[in-house]
Amino acid sequence: MGQGFKRALVIGASSGMGEAIARRLAAGGARVALVARRREELERVTSAINAETGEDRAFFRAHDVRETVVVPELFQSIARDLGGLDIVVFAAGVMHPVAFDEFSSEKDTDMLDVNLRGAVAWLDPAAERFSRLGRGTIVGVGSVAGDRGRSGNPVYCTSKAGFHTYLEAIRNRVARDGVRVVTIKPGFVDTPMTRGLDGLFWLISANRAAEIILRKAERGVTCAYVPARWRWVMLVIRSIPSFIFRRLKV
Repeated sequence: MGQGFKRALVIGASSGMGEAIARRLAAGGARVALVARRREELERVTSAINAETGEDRAFFRAHDVRETVVVPELFQSIARDLGGLDIVVFAAGVMHPVAFDEFSSEKDTDMLDVNLRGAVAWLDPAAERFSRLGRGTIVGVGSVAGDRGRSGNPVYCTSKAGFHTYLEAIRNRVARDGVRVVTIKPGFVDTPMTRGLDGLFWLISANRAAEIILRKAERGVTCAYVPARWRWVMLVIRSIPSFIFRRLKV
């Protein structure tokens, strides 16, 4: 899977779905640039990819997506080093634990900075480049949490809902230029973010999620739940009247 893409950039590639996507892209023959905050993890993933493929297909740039001011130059540098770009995947994300009666501006602002502002900083130049070239694929890894305002973690939901809306708007802008923008809404995936959480069901591996995501990207699907059965779950959840939903401790 991922054999249709030859030059790829994955942001949030040091673990979880981002790592799994980068590995699958490289296994499919792509040269892959990995971006994430944790240098040691990037070194681990990059070395593993190059050992598995028997080629220097992967390289990394350590970067914190909160540092948005450096993104335009870094993006152009990576594109030059890859010799072009076919696909850009934004899979970075953070979900801070929030107590039900907690209102933490520090945690909330950080989730917005990573999940939304960081995404916009990286995907704006990707959309501009692909629009100019008349081709390219953008993949944004959101969450089913963005489909409804849950009282359990309001700003995580907000950051993902905002991300989904941004992706839709960018899609509407660049589709006429032949650019694909794919919104991914995973359910529960076994990643460092979800480990230790209670009440998880239909849990799938990051590798399985990456397989589905790249298949959707190759097909140019506009929006996909991962796995697909979450579409029906979220349809039901979205249909619950607000006066009932607000009573649920979710």
